[in-house]
Order: sequence, then C-alpha cells, then structure tokens
Amino acid sequence: KVENGVVTDTVEYLSAIEEEKYSIAQANARLDKKKAFINDFITSRVGSDFSMVLKENIDYIDISPCQLVSVAASMIPFLEHDDANRALMGSNMQRQGVPLVKPKAPLVGTGIEHQAALDSGSCVVASRSGVVDNVDSGRIVIQADVDLSSEDSIVPANVDIYHLIKFRRSNQNTCINQRPIVKKGDRIKAGDVIADGSCTENGELALGQNINIAFMPWLGYNFEDSIMVSQRLMHEDTFTSVHIDVLDTVARDTKLGKEEITRDLPNVSEEALKDLD
Repeated sequence: KVENGVVTDTVEYLSAIEEEKYSIAQANARLDKKKAFINDFITSRVGSDFSMVLKENIDYIDISPCQLVSVAASMIPFLEHDDANRALMGSNMQRQGVPLVKPKAPLVGTGIEHQAALDSGSCVVASRSGVVDNVDSGRIVIQADVDLSSEDSIVPANVDIYHLIKFRRSNQNTCINQRPIVKKGDRIKAGDVIADGSCTENGELALGQNINIAFMPWLGYNFEDSIMVSQRLMHEDTFTSVHIDVLDTVARDTKLGKEEITRDLPNVSEEALKDLD
C-alpha cells in the first residue's frame, strides 16, 4: 500500500474487480532510501488504462514485476522482448528438460533460479549451522553448533548426517542423483544448500547448457529456425543424460523343468551374443 507517495509495509490482496478502483504503480518504480517515489509522475495502471499519475495519487504498488507470470516464464531473461508464442514455448519446454550428466547453471539468468531450485525439493539443505566433518558421494556429516547456554536438561546430538540419493529411477525413467557441493572443514549456515539435485548446480536451477551459437540468416528461409552441429557436444557429453528402464521377464516352470535365463543360447552365433551379459 502507498500513502502520500511513500510505500508502506502493509500488504493487501485485491481481486481483478477491486483493482480497477485504484491507481497501481509498477513494481520497478524508483524509490529512495525512505521508500518514497523519486519521480513526481509515476507510470501506473488505472482500471484498464496505463497513464502517468502524480505520486501523491498512487494507492498501491505491485510486489514484483514477476507476479504476472509463472515461475517458468519468470526464468526467461528479457521476457518483455520475447514474442508471446516463443515465450509460451520456452515455458513449456522447461517442463520437458531431462537431468543432464553435467548440469550447468545459466550464465544469463533472472535471479530466481536459486529460489526455484530450493523450492523444488531436489537439493539437500542444512537444517542446522555447523562445520562439515566428513563428505563422500553418498553422505555428508556436519558437526552442528550446539547452544550449551540454555538451561534445558536435554542436549541435542551435535552431529547431523545427510544421506544422498544416488542413481535412483524417477517415474519418468530419468536418473535422480544428488552430489555434495561442500568440502571437509567448510562452515555451513542453516538453510545453505550442501548437495545439488539432478537438475541444479551450486544450488541454482540448471536445465540446459551455456553454448556459443553462431546464427546465420539464409535469405529468410531459416526464419525462427536455426541449426547447430558440433562434434564437441557429443564428445564432451554436453547434452548426455542417463535414463533408467525397468524391464521384466518371466521364467516359467514347464513339464520339462524350470526355464533358465542365460546368454548360452543354442544354435546362436557368438557374434549375435556379444552384447548380452
């Protein structure tokens, strides 16, 4: 809420119908240290129109410029310069990303990648402050800080052990794998990310790769389409992902005895058997 050109800490929720009665400034309007508007005239929306309004006549200000769009759309840099159809496609394709062997956080981001990764639940977060005592690929041990000044007779255990998920299959047949990002001796605060999930790097969402792209117009024939081919993408496992399938086979009890699952098949050449375990 805004009073006399100064933004207060009061948060009010308005429906679309209630919103039409007020002058609402944009979230990125410039403020001074006292949360007062710097400019005399502020770009705001009044009803269904956008107009310049005196700062004394502003009733509310938006919480964030991202409040109009979803989490996926708010992770697209320079969204306001995007074609609407391409922004929709970009938001939808973020759902379709699979965990990569070498995830990389984006070089150009919007600032909410860390919060999105944290809220996804795929990262391991420290519950208490302390010092990392031991780290391996499957477990993190933290010597927690224990407050002995309290008069409670029960002193909690001062060791926190975090077990990491290793190469577990998801319902989409992708690979869930958590990797530690702390070292022995590191000082950890409560709430810090201590292990990455399958689609995060250093606690930031990492759905793709940072790649140098050369785009060459070709008389308009490649409008909205571009082709990129590089051997390094294959040799360096840039877009390699691990998928885990569960396959079932049946071994029956027959009149001639139990069926045996083996690679020693009769009348089959060794060349045909070379890929069987």
